[in-house]
Amino acid sequence: MLSVTIYSFSYKRGIPADKSGNGGGYVFDCRSTHNPGKYEEYKQLTGLDEPVIAFLEKDGEILTFLESVYALVDHHAERFIERGFEHLQVSFGCTGGQHRSVYCAEHLAIHLKERYNVRIELIHRERGIEKVL
Repeated sequence: MLSVTIYSFSYKRGIPADKSGNGGGYVFDCRSTHNPGKYEEYKQLTGLDEPVIAFLEKDGEILTFLESVYALVDHHAERFIERGFEHLQVSFGCTGGQHRSVYCAEHLAIHLKERYNVRIELIHRERGIEKVL
């Protein structure tokens, strides 16, 4: 079974290392999308909180970004499953690893779990949250 590790992270602390030892994988930069962290009412929240989710989805920019991510990662996942590969890593970085990257990592995890028979390890590095789906 393919295992997909999905990280959210802050570029200030560097790109997460690949624990599988295979190297590779995707690193997506979320910093081009509108940053809720610039606004006082969102500073203490994360991409898991409904007000931040609504903020990010309001202008549709993050949704367009994720459509492109889904297309790339779906193709990769399908080929890895066909070829019997065991691991794929996808990381989302932003300024603080709190809003945009967390939102994107969560949504990719849900997307992949709904489409494929894969094990998902979701790690929000800067938030100290790890879960398996």
